[in-house]
Parts: sequence; structure tokens; C-alpha cells
Amino acid sequence: MAKSQQTFNKIEKEKKRLKKREEKRKKMEARKAEAKENGKKGIEFAYVDHYGNLTDTPPDPTKKVKVKAEDIVIGVPKTLDSDREEVDPVRKGKVSFFDTSKGFGFIIDAENNEKYFCHVSGLVDQIAENDKVTFELERGMKGMNAVKVTLQK
Repeated sequence: MAKSQQTFNKIEKEKKRLKKREEKRKKMEARKAEAKENGKKGIEFAYVDHYGNLTDTPPDPTKKVKVKAEDIVIGVPKTLDSDREEVDPVRKGKVSFFDTSKGFGFIIDAENNEKYFCHVSGLVDQIAENDKVTFELERGMKGMNAVKVTLQK
């Protein structure tokens, strides 16, 4: 005699599926009954006022502003050369920690007292703790890194 192919788990899954289907049918009937009772309202409208906010009242046509398509500028505005400040990429700082065996350390910027990571691959000269150095910043995976690190003369 062969065993039944339906296991307990299959039976339970089938019961859950049927129960879900029945709940969905009941919800649909409840929605239909509510729509019949209250009457269909249709699509509710939302309007955008002159400041870009959503409202339920239509905007006042007297406040409408005409904009010419030629006046719309898409993109970043060009800056004048006089507006642009030349920033010196070379910074000065002091080595707060450097481990030569591990090949990394930290440099404290003299201007803003920020700590920057420094790897041995970014060194030009050999450095040690408390050395005064000059360096440049470069974006790394976890923040800004000090590169082109040289001893200050």
C-alpha cells in the first residue's frame, strides 16, 4: 500500500492559502458594500499652489505667473574668475601618531585641528611622531587621507 503524497506541511500550506483567499474575498465584498452605501466619489484631486505645496483647493488664477521658456536655466551657473578663491592644496600639520611597523599614522591639521589618516604609500619623506609636516588631502574609502607628506623645513 502506497503512502499519501500529501504531508502535514502541504496540508497546512493549502489551508493558509484558502484562508487568505477567503479574507481577500471578504475585504472586496466589504469595499463594494461601502461604495454602494456611500456612493462612488471618484478620483480625489490634489492641487499645487504657487509655492509648490499640495492643497485640496484649486489655485487662484489671478496669482498665476507667466514664465518664458527662454528664462529657464538648467544647470549650474558659471562662476566668474574673481568669485573663485584660490585654495592652496598644501596644508601644514603635526604627526600625532605613526607606526612604522604597521605603515600608517595620523596627522593633525594646524588650521582646523582635524585628524587625517596617513598611509606609508602617501609619504615622500620618512616621518615620526611630533614631526612638523606638509601634506595634501585626498578622499579615501573612509574619509580624507593625507598624501604627499613631506617634512617641513
